Amino acid sequence: EFIWTRERNQFAWDCYLGSEYLRAPFVPARTNDLTGLPPAWIYTVTLDLFRDENIAYAQRLMRAGVATELIVEPGACHGFTMIPETQILQRYNAASLSALRRAIGAR
Repeated sequence: EFIWTRERNQFAWDCYLGSEYLRAPFVPARTNDLTGLPPAWIYTVTLDLFRDENIAYAQRLMRAGVATELIVEPGACHGFTMIPETQILQRYNAASLSALRRAIGAR
């Protein structure tokens, strides 16, 4: 919890949901049936507060037959994309652009 803490996360959910409850469809991970969802690209890092949730969601997508690419990058915390000129950010940018190219059928 270096940058994004549990307290900040709760604040963000409160802002996002308002008076709604943490349930589907407002929280996609809470949806019971994931079949038929479009392909997913999930990139998480080992020191991220959401790492385990991200991995679990990717596994649920895969079990539902959704084409899913999961990348777990070691050694970074949530918010690593705000630190310019790092190797991990370069790897993330390359991986995300590659996934986007595949998704739209570009080379």
